[in-house]
Amino acid sequence: MSDHTIPDSSALHGWRKSSHSGPEGGSCVEILDGHPSGVPVRDSKASHGPALIFPTVGWSLFVTAVKRGEFPA
Repeated sequence: MSDHTIPDSSALHGWRKSSHSGPEGGSCVEILDGHPSGVPVRDSKASHGPALIFPTVGWSLFVTAVKRGEFPA
């Protein structure tokens, strides 16, 4: 594992999707809370695929910016 990726994210347990994700699937990301290296993020459709690890502070700033609408669609 490099400092910023987890090759097979299925080895970790406790992934969660956004409360805005619908039950039908689609394009969703999942995050894992409490990881010692930061915030792992993966594609919900590829549970055995890789996860990217973001610094905790950077992830928090990103989520805040999204909630404020700073990234127009």
